[in-house]
Amino acid sequence: MTVPVFLAEELDGPELTLTGPEGRHAASVRRLRAGERVDLTDGAGAVAECVVRETLKDALRLEVLRRYDVEPPRPRLVVVQGLPKGDRGELAVEMMTEAGVDVIVPWSASRSITQWKGDKVAKALGRWRSTAREAGKQARRFHLPEVADLHSTAQVEHLLAEAALGLVLHEEAAEPLSGVALPAGGDIVVVVGPEGGVSEQELAAFRAAKALTVLLGPTILRTSTAGVAAAAVLLSRTGRW
Repeated sequence: MTVPVFLAEELDGPELTLTGPEGRHAASVRRLRAGERVDLTDGAGAVAECVVRETLKDALRLEVLRRYDVEPPRPRLVVVQGLPKGDRGELAVEMMTEAGVDVIVPWSASRSITQWKGDKVAKALGRWRSTAREAGKQARRFHLPEVADLHSTAQVEHLLAEAALGLVLHEEAAEPLSGVALPAGGDIVVVVGPEGGVSEQELAAFRAAKALTVLLGPTILRTSTAGVAAAAVLLSRTGRW
């Protein structure tokens, strides 16, 4: 059975107590018992391999077997996700987290049907970040993905200009994603448009920021699945898969 992963801020000492929501989930929902293995991580690469010594009402007492640090993967993969409608944003975040995307950037594109404004921004970001956290634990990721603050087009331009490689998925591009030369390090930034696609003005701005337009494949994917499909291609080609 796969060893479950839980998030914890404190990983020091020969024994640990997992409390709070994580401890409650482990004890009451997962019903972990003495002798079972668990891994704790801070989500930034530190890992404590543990065995359960005692199950409390809403916590676990753990013995630490060993500690180690996981280096962050390189090159770093950043996906800029045009805001999709409905709950497709959380679906995109879940799948990209499971695949191994390092940073997910919500983008308020001109053709996004959904727009985050006012109180919606904090609530929507909270849902995306919670989805990434839970998907990361399920996927046994010891480096959880960052879900960035909502970005404007100008901010996405800056990301592309600073990247080792900037890419924009576009159905009319001539060059396939599978054939683009990839950097050994730095950030690969991939832009995924919303349901309405990337506008001509946005495309021109991104090209001016050194980004290449690339074709993902012969079919048109939903915005919620295009990011994970692109990630699969890039993670395979960089040797991270």
